[in-house]
Amino acid sequence: MTAMSVRFFGGPLDGRVQDLGEAEPVCGSVMRHVHLHDGPKIETHYQLGYTDRTGWEYRLCGLPAPDEVGER
Repeated sequence: MTAMSVRFFGGPLDGRVQDLGEAEPVCGSVMRHVHLHDGPKIETHYQLGYTDRTGWEYRLCGLPAPDEVGER
């Protein structure tokens, strides 16, 4: 079995890539990240999704996926 990884988009984890672990990933699940270093507590939420182009990704909740952004 090959290890699956996920990439983060937006927020303090932007650009980070990490292993998904042993559990089967579920699209739409939300992960909470709490930042406690050097200042006030900052809580962000990331939603898990999958695309054929990029694979598994966590997007900052409220941040649109690239294909959802219209032309301006």
